[in-house]
Amino acid sequence: MSYIVADVNESIQKTKNMHDHFSRIASQYHHLRTTDLEPVVYIAQKLNGLLSIKAADIGCGAGRYDRILCRDLGEKLSLTCVDANASMLETLCRNFIEDGIQNFTLIQSGAEDLPFQDNSYDCIFTLNAIHHFDLLKFLCQCTRILKNGGYLFVYTRLRDQNKRNIWGRYFPGFNQKETRLYTLNKMVKAINLVPDIWLQSVEYFKYRRLSSLPELEKRVRSHHYSTFFLYPVDELEKAIDKFKENIVRAYEDIHRIRWHDENILFTIRKGEESIYSSE
Repeated sequence: MSYIVADVNESIQKTKNMHDHFSRIASQYHHLRTTDLEPVVYIAQKLNGLLSIKAADIGCGAGRYDRILCRDLGEKLSLTCVDANASMLETLCRNFIEDGIQNFTLIQSGAEDLPFQDNSYDCIFTLNAIHHFDLLKFLCQCTRILKNGGYLFVYTRLRDQNKRNIWGRYFPGFNQKETRLYTLNKMVKAINLVPDIWLQSVEYFKYRRLSSLPELEKRVRSHHYSTFFLYPVDELEKAIDKFKENIVRAYEDIHRIRWHDENILFTIRKGEESIYSSE
């Protein structure tokens, strides 16, 4: 019994530490992370035929993707931005006001118990956040909230995609530390377990990246990925040193380091598959 209590206490502490981490970086998050346009364009095209769109972004963070969606979908979009972190929501609000975006609502909530009425949303999306959620509970919430025929877009990176990027290949312990990401098989199984939703499509995205070793080190120290927050301070310093050694061996020019990042987008629908699968 003592082992179970210890595990629970450790999990609670990790959750609190992660929450504090996102609070600290909220104001600079937009500059720390790369915002890929391609999945947002894809989502906007999917929704373009709707005359009005009541949508929610779950795990919205500072709203870096939402700003683009608001720009592309315009006045037809009524957006609810949901995040568990108040600092992220405050930053999002400032960013939206600067952009002149007005048709939005902020909700502080976890993804597993959303305070929305049944059958009330046309669309839900979550972008690079689902690894922070309890997957099945989140999917059940989305099924409850979505209108019949509604869309759920899940943009993320899979565990094997994570292994192939610059960090997975060269940063010590990165793959072992990052246990939150899902496999394709687990995602598909979870979707199939939830009644009334079905997987309409899976889209793969691959991005060419270019950076320098000093810039990559800067990203680590600013916790470009929350994975780096999982390292104790001493371990992170040793991992950075080893990462730099690995990069020097692998690349002739440490100021022109090229690699690919990969992501995946799941389009999920609520309702009978036979009605919507021909779209």
